[in-house]
Amino acid sequence: MQIHPLAYFNRIKMALYATFLTNVYGLKLKKARSGAEKKKLRLEYAQKLLSALNISVVVKGGEKLPKDGRFLLITNHRSIIDPLIIEAAFKDTDIFGLWVSKKELYNSFFFGVFTRNGGTVLLDRETKQMSGFFKEIKAGIDEGNSIFLFPEGTRNKGTSDLSEFKEGARIIAVKNRLPILPIYIRTNANETLEAGLKKRPQQQQQVIVEIGDLIDYKERSVDLETAYRKMFHLKY
Repeated sequence: MQIHPLAYFNRIKMALYATFLTNVYGLKLKKARSGAEKKKLRLEYAQKLLSALNISVVVKGGEKLPKDGRFLLITNHRSIIDPLIIEAAFKDTDIFGLWVSKKELYNSFFFGVFTRNGGTVLLDRETKQMSGFFKEIKAGIDEGNSIFLFPEGTRNKGTSDLSEFKEGARIIAVKNRLPILPIYIRTNANETLEAGLKKRPQQQQQVIVEIGDLIDYKERSVDLETAYRKMFHLKY
């Protein structure tokens, strides 16, 4: 399919703006000394990029969202803007989470500075020794932070509502006695992003985020993926 010249220009313009903004905020985050400062900067960054894409975030079940505390947040993953969507959904809370991020993002030309400074825990899938990862998780929690995680492990690029969960989420919750906060991004954010990149005039795109019920880390009657699917009425 041939891309319209105007749409192509909009993509280039947005890519340049996003790269600029990402690195500017990456440097600002490097100077931040607290989770509260980083939360504020991450939210500003998210709001600016989502606004440029003409995307708004609508939260359903917002009354279930805790105002503060430490949690293991789990959410589905379809788009590179999913972390921005979660930041926007959490704007009225004091919850600050360390994102579990893969090594590729740490080394990325576009996202490296932001990822390293924005409040993350590095997950190196190539290493066989995970003790350092879990030690860093515990240190972050001891400082009062939550942990934000995509339990699918990578972006779901298929047609299904959800990909298979990895084992790490439950282990993190149990080892650190964290209640699990399930979030589901109901809208296919990747399709929304594509629409935003095309800059359709005066047509704001909405992303629906649903808040689930807290899951006790000791709950073992069903596996985490099954509980998540049941909560948000997702088929296998």
